[in-house]
Amino acid sequence: MTSPQQLTYAREASLLAAEFFKHSAGKWRSERRYYTLPDGETKEMVSMITVRFLEPGCRELEQLAQLHQLDDATVLTCGAEVSWESTNSVSGRKESKGATLFGVGGTTLYRDRGFATTKPVTADYYFSNPQTMCLRTEYKGSVFEEELKLIGSNYRTRQTIISRAGEQQMIGQYLEKRL
Repeated sequence: MTSPQQLTYAREASLLAAEFFKHSAGKWRSERRYYTLPDGETKEMVSMITVRFLEPGCRELEQLAQLHQLDDATVLTCGAEVSWESTNSVSGRKESKGATLFGVGGTTLYRDRGFATTKPVTADYYFSNPQTMCLRTEYKGSVFEEELKLIGSNYRTRQTIISRAGEQQMIGQYLEKRL
């Protein structure tokens, strides 16, 4: 049974997530650096990112609820659609292009795909403060810990730590500037 405190916490987290996604909406230039551990090999990327806030009941959240086999699509109180196009900073070669959906349900973030899979995944999330969203996603024996931080209205930082079997495999650091 869910306690009143858990319900209150889930409601507060959902409200914070909605505000976070609303403030993140727009176009961003993301400069990324990935460090492969333990050897420290680095890869630098630039991505153009577009974040679109998703209102409750929208078609995209209904599709996401179906992907996750949720009985009630209204569980997803808001979300975001994130699209990107990435280029290797050194070679100039196009690396990836795509989009993903995020939906907020209580303290769970539903995604239509993961970082390293095209299958739907979920993440537990919380806010260390109203400007900093922290996520933990687990699948295929890997753990993805992410921190996204809004800095004023024109900057975001992100950090991702990928672990497998209890050992850190990669660190991704991002500086994003609103366009």
